[in-house]
Amino acid sequence: MNRYVKTALLTGAAWSVMSGLAMAQTAPVATAPQEDVTGLEDIVVTARRTSESLQRTPLAVSAFSGETLERTGATQVTDLQGSVPNLNLVQGRGSSNATNIYIRGIGQPDALQTFDPAVGVYVDDVYYSRIRGSQFDLLDLERIEVLRGPQGTLYGKNTIGGALRLVSRRPGQELRARGSVAYGSYDMIDIQGAVSGPVSDTLAFGLSALHSERGGYVTNPVTGAEYNDKNTQAVRATLAWDPMSNLRVDLTADYSHDDAGLTVGQNTNTLVGSSGQVIVAVPTPLPGYNFETEVDPGLPNETRLESRGVALNVGYDISDALSLKSITAYRRLNTDDYIDFDATPREVSSALVAVDQDQFSQELQLTYDSGPLTAVGGLYYLRENIDSHQEAYADDLLGPLFLNSGFLRTVDDTLETTSKAAYGNVTYALTDALRISGGVRYTEEEKDYRRTTSTFFSALPAFNATFPFAPPVASFDDTSFMASVDYQLTDDVMLYGRFSQGFKSGGYNGRANSAAEATLYAPETAESFEIGFKATGYDNRLRLNVAAFTTEYEDFQARVSGLDVDPITNLPAPVLSVINAGNLEISGLEVEGTFAITPNLTIDTQIGLLDAEYGEFADARFTAFGGSRAFQEPAFSPRVTARYGIQYVADVPNGGGDVTFGAVAKYRSRMALAVDNTPVNSAAELPGMFQDDYWLFDARVAWTDVSGRYTVGVYGQNILNEVYRTDAQEFSSVGNIRTAYYGAPQTFMIKLSARY
Repeated sequence: MNRYVKTALLTGAAWSVMSGLAMAQTAPVATAPQEDVTGLEDIVVTARRTSESLQRTPLAVSAFSGETLERTGATQVTDLQGSVPNLNLVQGRGSSNATNIYIRGIGQPDALQTFDPAVGVYVDDVYYSRIRGSQFDLLDLERIEVLRGPQGTLYGKNTIGGALRLVSRRPGQELRARGSVAYGSYDMIDIQGAVSGPVSDTLAFGLSALHSERGGYVTNPVTGAEYNDKNTQAVRATLAWDPMSNLRVDLTADYSHDDAGLTVGQNTNTLVGSSGQVIVAVPTPLPGYNFETEVDPGLPNETRLESRGVALNVGYDISDALSLKSITAYRRLNTDDYIDFDATPREVSSALVAVDQDQFSQELQLTYDSGPLTAVGGLYYLRENIDSHQEAYADDLLGPLFLNSGFLRTVDDTLETTSKAAYGNVTYALTDALRISGGVRYTEEEKDYRRTTSTFFSALPAFNATFPFAPPVASFDDTSFMASVDYQLTDDVMLYGRFSQGFKSGGYNGRANSAAEATLYAPETAESFEIGFKATGYDNRLRLNVAAFTTEYEDFQARVSGLDVDPITNLPAPVLSVINAGNLEISGLEVEGTFAITPNLTIDTQIGLLDAEYGEFADARFTAFGGSRAFQEPAFSPRVTARYGIQYVADVPNGGGDVTFGAVAKYRSRMALAVDNTPVNSAAELPGMFQDDYWLFDARVAWTDVSGRYTVGVYGQNILNEVYRTDAQEFSSVGNIRTAYYGAPQTFMIKLSARY
């Protein structure tokens, strides 16, 4: 079926749904207790690098204020899962500090340092190059913005799926303080505090910090060890200096430390060694998961992360219409992740992945805003260095003759990336109601990769080898365009259409076992057409935003598994290749709505419909299908995501404040959790690599005093204790490994908050 026809059908289906709902966008308004306000808050966003109302921004963007996040009990970025249509946002596979982000069927789940993300993550306009270190706790934020679709012109490379933007609160001349203490399931303790205020008439200072810990919800039934736990500390300090009315200087420094145990899942497949021996047998059908996992006893129960950075943001108003901004940032990240890929007590595939990454970025941005013309132009520079040391342990993989033989494979590699870009975006108001916009970005990038792989095998010295890999410097360039038109049909209804492009950089395969596998793969590209409208009504009590889109996703980078024969041992050797496999055709529709029925009762919904299919997926091993895997289901692309929420605020008599009751139901249809989700040359689906459709239910009740300063709340997540998979690890060429990872079981917390 033609993708444009699919989009039309999805649009018609969504209109049928909407006709039965009287709902609209974003989160409900945060108001002081007893305040007689019925309208929804108008969040101001900077999705297009200039400040404008969310309802006047001609692209699909969801925004959440800091007050909304706090009120709903959100503590980390993954708590947004379900709140944005066609967004997948979960903890990454096998890591306590990485995030798997997919938007509209486009993402990158592998945290290996040579693989670039497909959704850009920004904190205060500073780009974070790795998905490691993006498992953020929500600390003193002004808002979060989620931009859906390619953002190549204003945000650059690696935003072909979209962008996730976190914006911190800026200290001001008013003294402000907030603090909270929470205790919950699995001995969860979360303590946060933030204070800001004036140092002088022109200088303000802000400081925020948190300590968050939680016991593991996965346990080892033999040793009692806990996995999938949390232990995080973070601090951020900001100086805001306004020496003149037209000059603004912000200096920010942050530090975070994470010291958790292993992140483990469930082995879903019978494990087979190199000589064909069965290592671990798994019955069919796969048994249910009870959050108990035995792991390799020789593996330390540790994952550690240390992240720090400093940023200088200077804004200067040259005139009333012309402004110049400079964003200078340096960041450093260190991780030591121990990973049990097979999630069994046997040493089939265990590893240490240690990464030392640093990046320097500089952006200069010029903004003009006068009369009918708004223009943004800029220059961007990024230099990133990543050093990695990996150790792989696999004694049990090689057969009974080689048990305890001290097999070790190490990889030491270095990747240096230099990226330069120039961009411009212009919006012109042809009339008071009609605007047109156009943008372009040109990017040049170089990647210099060096790698040494060594194998140590005391039982078979002939197997010992070291091979270096030093390819020529790889160069990529791209020009991305954007064009949009929007029309203010009435004061409350805007229609828009948008075309956008983006690209994700190419690179080298960091999982290669030989020089032949460590080949260069090309960039990905995406082109998207989007139409939509944003509407408000009933005295700003009803909000409805709708977007329909179609995307051509070309040359997507797929990691595929295979087997070869080692010439020395004559044993099967795993092949882990990265290929530009072909293209995906993606179309869908998104509905966001909120309706403040009364000053005390609000309902909201977010619905995403998605149709993602491979147009081409070349793989010569699938001879029964003409060398194509296009019949497979793309990963992390559920056809339906939906969230329905309700909030009621009950006034307590005699000045007793108010009590807020809230409930949320979240639905996600069946989806694949890995690119490799059938055996080689077969259409039989692997059950462990899929998650069937499921519902999650959250609820909260919170009392706030009449002054609005103090709140005590009880928050429950997954209150019906649904067992569901969020991610999967597919390494079938290494022992037939297929491991599934699960979302947290039922949890509750009680939280006391104070603000001044």
